[in-house]
Amino acid sequence: MTSSLPQLQISLIIGVALIILLTAKFKVHAFFALLLACFVTGMGVQMPVVDIITTVKDGFGNIMKSLGLIIVLGTTLGVLLHHTGSTRVMAEYILKKTGKRHAALAMSITGFIVGLPIFCDSGYIVLSGLNKSMAKRTGISIVVMSISLATGLLSVHCLIPPHPGAAAAATTIGVDYGRLILYGIGVALPVMLVGYAWAKYAGKKIKDTVIEDDEEEENTSHNPSVIMSFLPVIVPIVLIAVKSFLTIDAKAATGAMNIFSILGDPVIALSAGVLLALAAGKKWKKDTLGKLLQEGAEKAGGILVIIGAGGAFGAVLAATKMGDHFSQAMPLASLGILFPFLLTSVLKTAQGSSTVAIITAASIIQPLLASLGLQSDNGRLLCVLSMGAGSMVVSHANDAYFWVISKFSGIEMKTMLRVYSIATILMGATGLLMVYILSMVLH
Repeated sequence: MTSSLPQLQISLIIGVALIILLTAKFKVHAFFALLLACFVTGMGVQMPVVDIITTVKDGFGNIMKSLGLIIVLGTTLGVLLHHTGSTRVMAEYILKKTGKRHAALAMSITGFIVGLPIFCDSGYIVLSGLNKSMAKRTGISIVVMSISLATGLLSVHCLIPPHPGAAAAATTIGVDYGRLILYGIGVALPVMLVGYAWAKYAGKKIKDTVIEDDEEEENTSHNPSVIMSFLPVIVPIVLIAVKSFLTIDAKAATGAMNIFSILGDPVIALSAGVLLALAAGKKWKKDTLGKLLQEGAEKAGGILVIIGAGGAFGAVLAATKMGDHFSQAMPLASLGILFPFLLTSVLKTAQGSSTVAIITAASIIQPLLASLGLQSDNGRLLCVLSMGAGSMVVSHANDAYFWVISKFSGIEMKTMLRVYSIATILMGATGLLMVYILSMVLH
């Protein structure tokens, strides 16, 4: 297989355009769009069909091997936290500590913490009733409260595993999960605060739409304690983070280091979180538990097929030797961490999904790491964080999360564009700035 740079560029553009067109305009599931893009791009550079099929299978299988268990366990953990009432307990505890005056900040922090194991759209739906109730009780604009919660959830969704985009990018680019979580939290915190600050500034200028509070009274007698509510979120993060600090040498490793190396494996750490979430529940019934575990597995299935197809697309791009072509023809080294951010931003803005954007961008960027000067361990870390920041920009009418916020909070589209969409631009820019500062520190 031999192909010229123009031929490769045209094939790549057609492949990416196909993904955007099918997912954004025709609402085709991302799995089929990515799979079709594999064949269109591969045939565009004259790859034999048999080789394309083999490459697609290998790429799909390799990403499943790395991420399959992590995504299933992370999704199940989120389902259990919702069912046991742990998310509500965490939210009300944070609100109690911040006070009603800072209720919007409390919702932003709640979104940040609850969003660590729970996807942003699910987290928003779970907390929307509490959010509206607090807006009425405190007199704070529903726009301020809602966008504060939404941006808190989004800040971690785009940057930190086990969220599928960040997890898939870490696997594709080759970044240690523990380091990504630690540095990702450091980047996500100021991103969250910028989202909150913009929500408070822009939201209070807009007159609220009168909405009915559809929150139902819940029986809180079976809710878990504050400690048991937080543990399933905190313990997995701590275990994975501790492992990332340990350099395991087969000859020098102590028994304790080996134990933490095992416990810090993301699969084991998330399993511990699931067990702790189960322990937080009271009076489990066999049918209830079975349904919850089935729900977690089914939700994970839809995510896994997208990630697998993204891995397949990446494998096809790698087989085209794209990195060699681009490194010889373009001054990519001068772009560095800016290129991953810009590429992911374009993909996110065009097709709406942060997960699809970062998975597709990771597939394109992986063979270009050396050309971008990001082939070192720190460079790879910065690359994934830059893509995470880019995957926030710009959320608008083609983003499902945009409509979740609008629907569950009763906010008009015009207001969403003026407040939330602009917030995602500011958050992405802040994320890029933090990555740049981090690059100066790490180098």
